[in-house]
Formats: sequence, C-alpha cells, structure tokens
Amino acid sequence: MRCRFALSPVLETIQAIRLTTPEDVPGHHRGFLHSVRHQLTALDLRPVTLLQPRRGYSPDFLSPPPTVPHPRFADELACIEATPLDRVREEVARSLRDSRGGDRTDVGRRLLADPADALRMLTGVIRDVWQEVIEPVWPRVRALLDADVAYQSRRMAEGGLDWLFAELHPQLRWHDGVLTRERGDDEHRDLTGNGLLLMPSAFKWDQVLVILDDPWQPTVIYPARGLATLWQSASAQELASLGRLVGRTRATLLAGLAEPATTSVLAHRHALAAGTVSEHLTVLRDSGLVVGERHRHEVRYRRTPLGIALVDQAV
Repeated sequence: MRCRFALSPVLETIQAIRLTTPEDVPGHHRGFLHSVRHQLTALDLRPVTLLQPRRGYSPDFLSPPPTVPHPRFADELACIEATPLDRVREEVARSLRDSRGGDRTDVGRRLLADPADALRMLTGVIRDVWQEVIEPVWPRVRALLDADVAYQSRRMAEGGLDWLFAELHPQLRWHDGVLTRERGDDEHRDLTGNGLLLMPSAFKWDQVLVILDDPWQPTVIYPARGLATLWQSASAQELASLGRLVGRTRATLLAGLAEPATTSVLAHRHALAAGTVSEHLTVLRDSGLVVGERHRHEVRYRRTPLGIALVDQAV
C-alpha cells in the first residue's frame, strides 16, 4: 500500500551524462546528444563520469531519493550539496576503486584529495549539464515521464499490483507477491510494509535499476513507456519517405532497431500493444528487413543488411 511514483531531474541529468561515455550506448538519444554536442564538449564531465562505472558502485549521495512526486532540480541539488564530507570521501573512494584506474587519473586524485572540493566539482558539473543540456528540453522529458506515471497509475487503479507489474517493464516479472528483475544481481529484499518507490526514466533507457540501500525506500527505476517517441518529431520528416514505402509504424519500428530487441521491449518503447508490434514485425520479417534470433527464452529482432540500408537512406 506504500507503493508510489516519483520523478527526479537530477537522476535524469546524471543518466544523460553517462550516455556520453564510450561504455554506454545512447540508443534513442543518439540524435539528441548529437544536437547538443557543442554544449557537452564545452564542459568537463570527467568528475561525474569517473564515478559512474558501467558495472560497479556509483555514489549514492549523487542521487538523493525523492521525497515528493515532482522535486525541483534546485532542491535536489541543495540536498547533494549538504552531504557530510565524510560520506563524500567514503563513497567517492569506493566508486573510484570500481572505475578501472580512475583513482590514478588527475581528476580522480583531485576527487580523493579534498571531499569539499570534490563536492563542489560534482555539483558544478551536474548544474552546468542541467542548465545547458537538460533544462531546455525538460518540458518534453517531463511530459513523457508524466504520461508514463498516468498510464501506470490507471492500470494500478483498474487491476491492482497484478496489472501494474504485468506491463511496467519487460525485464520485470510479478508472481505470487514477488517482483523479480531479469538479468539482475542475486539480491533479495522482503519489503515488510515498506512498499516500493517507482521511478520512470528517459535517460536510463536500456535497463531496470533496483536500489535497496538506505536511505532509499526500496526503489525500481525503469525505462519510461514510449521513450522511443521522445525525440520523434525531430526525425519524423526524415522517416517520411520510408513511411510511405512500408508504413509509418513499421518505419518507426525499423528505425528504432538500432540494437536487437524483443517484441515486448519494442512495445514498451513505442507505447504500442504487443500484438500490434508482432504483426508489424511479421511483415518486416517477411519482407526481408528484419530477422528474429532466439536468445535463451526470448526472440530478439534485428535489422538485416537490407533493413539497415533502407534506414540509412531515409536518415
């Protein structure tokens, strides 16, 4: 009964910064990141990217848990700035141990040398990226996240947690009162009345993140439904000719297959019914534009060379 939804401007900003690193795939944000490349290259993002290893620990103090559904960026940043310096020192050191030589870089050594200076550097980067890159597009991002919360809340009101978790994200499974994340770590947590904080994300687009450590309420951060439509207006004209050839929805699905994906993942990203996606994929497959390949218990679709050539010609 304590399940709730919340958004986080700071979380979205940090996840956008992560997408600038070679280890992360930008996915549907590739075009957006290209459009703001001049703003990003003018900023030194290393203090934050060093502390965001692809696999490993990232400082908890950089992502304070939201206490209200729609926190303001300024309030979240103020919470980070108030972090005790002992905690900054401890969490920065722990993260740098997981960053493959990060503690031996000039920036890493500076972060370790003075926690007060480290806190100023980190909050400065986050503030700059917010102001220069994320804030101008925040109304669009916020609209996507709000739409996800409205959709999920309606499902919960109509069918309870069973309905909510049935479609929250393809990586999540709900059975007999247990929520399971596929391809997750081997961790277990009895909620014992704590409920869940559910946070849709636009820039954490490729996987579900679970947070179980204090001071967070047990939290699930998941890619927002329909995130493939976030920048769609910018690319609609470019895909118009492909849409006239194969149909608008099939053109969108084909263009969105930058990496292999299952029917359920595509349905979630494009805010479509799974049956609709399956029908369109069948047509694309029969036309030689995509192929389905079994990976363990699921079928992932990818573009064929012909499909790649068509998309490249369109864009």
